[in-house]
Amino acid sequence: IADWPYIAPNPYRDMFGPNQVLPANRSETELSASHPVVNAFRQHPEGQSFQREDVRHRVIPAYMALIKQIDDHIGRLMQVLQAQGRLEDTLIVLTSDHGDYLGDHWLGEKELFHEASARIPMIVADPDASADVSRGTTDDRLVEAIDILPTCLDALRADVHPHRLEGRSLLPLLRGWESASAWREAAFSELDYTFRQARQTLGLNPYDARAFMVRTTDWKYIHYEGFQPQLFDLKADPHELRDLGLSPEHVHIRADLHECLFTWLRTRRTRVTVTEEVAAQRTASSRRRGIIIGEW
Repeated sequence: IADWPYIAPNPYRDMFGPNQVLPANRSETELSASHPVVNAFRQHPEGQSFQREDVRHRVIPAYMALIKQIDDHIGRLMQVLQAQGRLEDTLIVLTSDHGDYLGDHWLGEKELFHEASARIPMIVADPDASADVSRGTTDDRLVEAIDILPTCLDALRADVHPHRLEGRSLLPLLRGWESASAWREAAFSELDYTFRQARQTLGLNPYDARAFMVRTTDWKYIHYEGFQPQLFDLKADPHELRDLGLSPEHVHIRADLHECLFTWLRTRRTRVTVTEEVAAQRTASSRRRGIIIGEW
């Protein structure tokens, strides 16, 4: 796993060097007009470390080496599946739970919502012949990590239990069952940084150390409890170097995205014990079951 302490074993440790490290995606403007929460995370040890070029030139080659090691081991696994004839009946999903800043935006680690942290690769190999329509292609529609479980259940023809699972099966995209216009228009993420140093730096109570993100194709809006929001125009500013969270020209955009976020929060599936059908059957059923309430 490409994670702390970023030490790669032989033969990988010397495969990459500082000359292969790309410049950090960051600007001085980000520091001079810094969001309070983001700035608090920059004061973490990993943020301070990755602000130094000597650290980036030492650690990022090791990070690349660890990824190469993982890639090789995945190759070994694929060879075993092929030798056993299981590639024809195995659905493979290759993804991660987060990215890594590695100095981008003057940050280290992962928690916040810039693309370096929140936008990660997802590769799906679907053995079903109907997936040939998408095989070898890329798709820029918005998917979420919570889509993996319903995808696997759907592939197994098992019950997806939509009253419990927030995610959506990706099989319609893989097998051409659903047009692009029918897919989701926004992706969401949330953060609880109760146990991080940033909360103490900001003097927050644990319950207030929360943030929520909504991302569409064109915009990213981040709500922080107790602080101003952040807004990024992903078309005009794909590197997210200009925070429009207080821009008077973008009041309506922020309001629309805030409403989108609120809609997501209030429509999450919290009634997990019964399906909608069972709830409908049980509605106002006390009298039918011999339980009389409210009558004298």
